[in-house]
Amino acid sequence: MIFFGESMELVDRLLAGDRRAVARLISMIENSEPEAITAMSLLYEHTGNAHIVGITGPPGAGKSTVVEKLAIHARTKGKTVGIIAVDPSSPFTGGALLGDRVRMQSVSTDPGVFIRSMSTRGHLGGVAKATNDAVRILDAFKKDIIMVETVGAGQSEVDIVKTAHTTVIVEMPGLGDDIQAIKAGILEIGDIFAVNKADRDGVERTMTELNTMLDLNPTRYENGWRPPVISVIARESKGIEELYNKIIEHMEYLRSSGEYSSVQHVRYQEDFMDILKQNLTTYILNKVIDKGKFDELVEQLMQHNIDPYRATDDMLKSILGEAICLDMNEKGKKPKKDKK
Repeated sequence: MIFFGESMELVDRLLAGDRRAVARLISMIENSEPEAITAMSLLYEHTGNAHIVGITGPPGAGKSTVVEKLAIHARTKGKTVGIIAVDPSSPFTGGALLGDRVRMQSVSTDPGVFIRSMSTRGHLGGVAKATNDAVRILDAFKKDIIMVETVGAGQSEVDIVKTAHTTVIVEMPGLGDDIQAIKAGILEIGDIFAVNKADRDGVERTMTELNTMLDLNPTRYENGWRPPVISVIARESKGIEELYNKIIEHMEYLRSSGEYSSVQHVRYQEDFMDILKQNLTTYILNKVIDKGKFDELVEQLMQHNIDPYRATDDMLKSILGEAICLDMNEKGKKPKKDKK
C-alpha cells in the first residue's frame, strides 16, 4: 500500500522527469487505487500548461498514423509530446489491446515523447474514464502537447470535446459521410477536419461535403474560427505540417479571442462534475452494499413490490437523510399557478 510519503515520492520523481513514476501513477489511476487521489492532489498545482489535442474519427481513418506523424513534426519544433491512445478493452483481461501503441513504434523510443495505451473498460464516448487524470499527469510531466487518440466508435464518440482544447476529426474518402455530415454527432465537434488517405478516389468529394456541412451551420464559427478542412496522406507525411500549423493556430485563436477562458471553464466544470458523480456513486453503492440492502431492493423490484423510482428515493433518504430528498423532490415539482 502506498502511503502519503510514498505518493509524494512518486510525485517528486515525476516532477524530476522520471518516466517510470509517470507510468506507475497512470496505472494507479486506471486501477482506481485510493492512494492515487493523494498523488493527483499534489500534482494539481503543476498542471494547466499543456495544449491538449483530441484526435478522433471513425475506425480505419488512420488516426494512429496521424498522431505519430504529428508527434514527429512537433519534435522537430522542439516540443515535447504526450500521447494517450485509448484502445478497446480486452474481453479477457479488461486491459487495452495496445493496437495504437504498436503502430507508433517510430516515436516510442524518443525521450521527448511519452506514449500510454489506456483501456476504455466499457466507458462510452470514445475515451477511458481515467483519461482526464492521465492528461493531468502528462501535463505535470511538462509535456507541451498532449494528444488523446480516441477509440474509433463512430457518432457517439464525442466525450473528447470535454477534455481537449483542439479537436481534430480524421476522416477518409469512401465512408459515406455525405450522410454523416448532416447528422448530429461526431462531425459537429471538430475544430479541424483532416481528410486522410487523400491519395484515394473521392477525396475532393469528401472535402466538399465537409465544407458544405460547415456552410449549412455557420453559427458554429460565428465566433471567428471556421474549422479548416485539410487533405492529408499521413503515411507519407503529406499535409502533416499544415495540419500541425492549424492546431497551433487554433490555440493562438483561443487565447487571442478570449475563447480559451470559456473552453477552460467548460473543461474544469465537466471534470469536477465527473469526479463528484463518481465519488457520490461510489459512496452510495458502498453504503447500500455494506448494509446488504441492494439485493433486497432488486428482489422487491423483480416482484413488483416497489417501483425503481420509489426504491431510489427510499435508498437516498436512508443514506443522505430526509432533508436532501425533500429538497430534490421540491426542485422536481412544477411551479404552482397562482389562483385568480
